[in-house]
Amino acid sequence: MNHFIGIDTSTTATKALLINEKGDVLSVASNEYGYETPHPLWSEQSPLLWWDATKQSIKDVLGKTKIDANTVKGIGLTGQMHGLVLLDENGEVLRPSILWNDQRTAAECDDMRQKLGKEKLIQITGNDALTGFTAPKILWVQKNEPEIWKKARHILLPKDYVRYKLTNSFAMDKADGAGTILFDLAKRDWSAEVLSTFKIPAEYLPKTYEGIESTGELTQEVAKELGLPTGIPVFAGGGDQAASAVGTGAVRAGVVSISLGTSGVVFATTDSPSIEPNGRLHAFCHSVPNKWHLMGVMLSAAGSLRWHRDTFAPTAEYEKLIDATKNIPAGSDGLFFLPYLTGERTPHPDPLARAAFVGLTIRHTLPHLTKAVLEGVSFGLRDSFELMKSAGLKNISQVRVTGGGARSPIWRQILADILNAEVVTVNTTEGAAYGAALLAGTGSGAFRSVEEACDATIQITGSVKPSDNQKSYENSYSLYRDLYPSLKPTFDGVA
Repeated sequence: MNHFIGIDTSTTATKALLINEKGDVLSVASNEYGYETPHPLWSEQSPLLWWDATKQSIKDVLGKTKIDANTVKGIGLTGQMHGLVLLDENGEVLRPSILWNDQRTAAECDDMRQKLGKEKLIQITGNDALTGFTAPKILWVQKNEPEIWKKARHILLPKDYVRYKLTNSFAMDKADGAGTILFDLAKRDWSAEVLSTFKIPAEYLPKTYEGIESTGELTQEVAKELGLPTGIPVFAGGGDQAASAVGTGAVRAGVVSISLGTSGVVFATTDSPSIEPNGRLHAFCHSVPNKWHLMGVMLSAAGSLRWHRDTFAPTAEYEKLIDATKNIPAGSDGLFFLPYLTGERTPHPDPLARAAFVGLTIRHTLPHLTKAVLEGVSFGLRDSFELMKSAGLKNISQVRVTGGGARSPIWRQILADILNAEVVTVNTTEGAAYGAALLAGTGSGAFRSVEEACDATIQITGSVKPSDNQKSYENSYSLYRDLYPSLKPTFDGVA
């Protein structure tokens, strides 16, 4: 039986995952590392950490199973998006990678809007200039480290540096390419106009590929070190969010995935490029060929519940804390929670936004507060849904929810009621690494398409549909939407 490896180069660890051609996960290995914050708001990481962790994780994952290495027919890559990797003409790293969560580039974002125009930038790339994206990081290096920029000859993203070390080739998938905001979203490739406006030489950027296309082969030297045969194809894969969507089966229009982790990500596949006119949603290419996606990001989703537990009931188990809300009516007797504990990204790109309980009375108890947190996060996720509808996403047939928050049947029911949609769980839990392995399997011919790969390997394990509380939540949501505009002057004043 043939086998495929998925590699996920995340911010804190590199994971390798081995599957067979049926999609069964045979082994998983992970090696951790840290990142540096040399100045406030900065976040940097040495690319050599990713490479060392990749090699060790592949060795570990193969060692756990003792499969015949000759049965490995493809490697798929995924990883943290937006990080800037600069190499010189010899392929040597010039400086630590500036990561997705680095916040130093506010001035460069303003420069991008001024030079190209915010509206035009969004029309071409699908996105406003935000500090997390790659393009502002390049402009920062141009302005603040001209000696580094003078030596630069190659611009890559984190997983694509790993690709270079595996194959000695420079390449990038189209999903991650779109995340640099140097892409023409509709054309699925680099925008000549954006590059020329910001004086970024096109030859510094790699060729881009669809997620299932081969980008090179394992070199003889690396194959020998890893105990694999030379010539194994390494497939384009995708950024972590696009690959994670593949790993949960969110590959068709109408199927939306929600990652309910510390942050919350709403991901919707589209058949054509859709753009939210004000850039409040991210619009990127999918790792599925000729598909795109819209994405909304909440900064404190399940993280809000963790804060609530740690602050008000530090010894409580999550399950018992949530179970205590069973008898609290929908709407928490008029209590609302705004989940902006660390500012917000979607729908309000506002680092000064703050969390708040609104409507507290002497009648409210701890279970009321807990339910208000669950509802407030769910309302915040619905904000992304409403923006997606305004951008052209009309029919949402199913919501696939993953992450720690998805374990709670009570929270899943609240989500179904507030979103007015069927909410399901699936059998896969390895996310982006699993999606990368499926992309490799598809590219290798084990599946005829990504959709077929998902249909063959991903099953629904649970489903909840909207209850009679849906109408009540509709009224509550209209009140919730009024809270941020009303409180924003207060947030700004407090900051």
